[in-house]
Amino acid sequence: MELEGSCHCKAVRFRVQSSSPCPFMRCYCSICRKTAGGGGYAINLGADHRTLQVAGREHLSVYRARMPDGSTSSAERHFCSRCGSALWLYDPTWPDLVHPHASAIDTPLPEPPERTHMMLGSRASWAVPDLLPGDQQFDEYPDVSLAEWHARHGMA
Repeated sequence: MELEGSCHCKAVRFRVQSSSPCPFMRCYCSICRKTAGGGGYAINLGADHRTLQVAGREHLSVYRARMPDGSTSSAERHFCSRCGSALWLYDPTWPDLVHPHASAIDTPLPEPPERTHMMLGSRASWAVPDLLPGDQQFDEYPDVSLAEWHARHGMA
C-alpha cells in the first residue's frame, strides 16, 4: 500500500510503500511518548525504506534519543524543523525499514481488529491504556513483529 504523509505546515511531504500499514501498536515508552505521543503513546507503522520519497527534505531535522545508560540511540527520529511534527523513525541497524508515525499519514489507514499496547512498564502514570476485548499488553516489546501481526490478520 502506498502511504502519503506530511507535517502539519506541509513543508515536508513524503510517500512510501508499506506492507504493514495498520495502526495497531501503541508504544508508551518515554521516548515515543515525549517526541510524538500526545495521548501518552505513539503509533508507528512499518514501510520499505528504499521506497521513501521526500519533498521538502531541507525542512527535516533529526533527533537521536539519549538512552538511560547515557548512550545515544542509533534510531533517527525525523521531524519538521518548521512545525515540529513527528514524521518517521529510521534506524540504520535495520536499513530496509522505516517507521512512519500514523499521525503523519494522510492516506486513509485500515482500522485494526485488535491493538497491541507495548512498553507499558515505562508508561506515564496518567496514560491509562484504553483496552478493548482482544487487545494485547506488554511491559516491554511484544512477542510479534509488525510484519508478523499483519500476516496473522491477513493484511500482509
